[in-house]
Amino acid sequence: MRLFWFIPTQGDGRYLGTTHLMRQTDHGYLKQIAQAVDQLGFEGVLLPTGNSCEDAWVIASTLVPVTKRLKFLVAVRPAVMSPTLSARMAATFDRFSEGRLLINVVTGGDPEEAKGDGIFLSHDERYEVTDEFLTVWRRCMTGEATSFKGKHIHIENAKLIYPPLQKPYPPLYFGGSSKPAIDLAARHVDLYLTWGEPPALVGEKIKVVREKAERAGRNMRFGIRMHVIVRETKEAAWNAANDLIKYVDEDTIERSQRALAKLDSEGQRRMVSLHKGDRSHLEISPNLWAGVGLVRGGAGTALVGDPDTVAKGLLEYADLGIDTFILSGYPHLEESYRVAELLFPLLPIDTDAPESEGSARLAGEVVGNEFRVVK
Repeated sequence: MRLFWFIPTQGDGRYLGTTHLMRQTDHGYLKQIAQAVDQLGFEGVLLPTGNSCEDAWVIASTLVPVTKRLKFLVAVRPAVMSPTLSARMAATFDRFSEGRLLINVVTGGDPEEAKGDGIFLSHDERYEVTDEFLTVWRRCMTGEATSFKGKHIHIENAKLIYPPLQKPYPPLYFGGSSKPAIDLAARHVDLYLTWGEPPALVGEKIKVVREKAERAGRNMRFGIRMHVIVRETKEAAWNAANDLIKYVDEDTIERSQRALAKLDSEGQRRMVSLHKGDRSHLEISPNLWAGVGLVRGGAGTALVGDPDTVAKGLLEYADLGIDTFILSGYPHLEESYRVAELLFPLLPIDTDAPESEGSARLAGEVVGNEFRVVK
């Protein structure tokens, strides 16, 4: 199992849907999170993309020098970016980070945001663009002089002079639940991502994607994006989940759901269908809670419980074929420590946490100013 964390460039705090105890997510704070998860042993971090977030490429570039091992999952936006410019950006980042780049292919699901970027394409047309984009991008990244003339993209004799460090290129991650999205994944990407739906639904989706990839002669890995709320007891965990939305009123839920309904993302539609905006039925599967999705787009579910319960839930997804888990929790700095301390010992992972040198490796509290409590 590979465990990733999340860099909350769109905001962070102890509660959702309120300004109460809202946290300033400036560079200093995001650096704290990145350095914490790097030291704790998470393999990488996802940086979100879109007009509600700080720019992922710029933020990731500022965090590379202050971390040692951490990998950065950063988005390319095919309808917004040129495939050749994107290839140059990715290759440069990959070399200068010494191979710590992962690529998140984001087709986009918000028509209004797309119009703001000058993109006036239908849902299926955006996937046509993405297909052409990845065809050009993959050829360029392998050093091939590339010419291409498609319905949306026309490239003549493109060359990537400075290649990426990772071969043939940084791994491609991608998520999408519609038929065009799954067809695209089968042709191009290395790891297919899903949001945290109940295990039965995730299993069905994995089966479809795996079969299509195999028919295309490709092997596919799988990952999941979800939240976790883990505490030492089940009662404390469920109290924390309920506290997270205790300032969310019905008007905020209605406004949020109305905004999410405008999206043409099939994955987002599936997320909303899990709770239908009803806060009275949020445990949609044993220990799987949909409260986050009342007011936040994207990943809207969380595994809730004591360490054994949450670990069991993650292992259930692992048994379905998931090997990469992109987790998060509010606030992201403190929750990264909870996950590392409470869950890492229960999961089959190699955290590869860097070891400190000399006396810095000592752990445990000094009691009575005289002796140290150690494991």
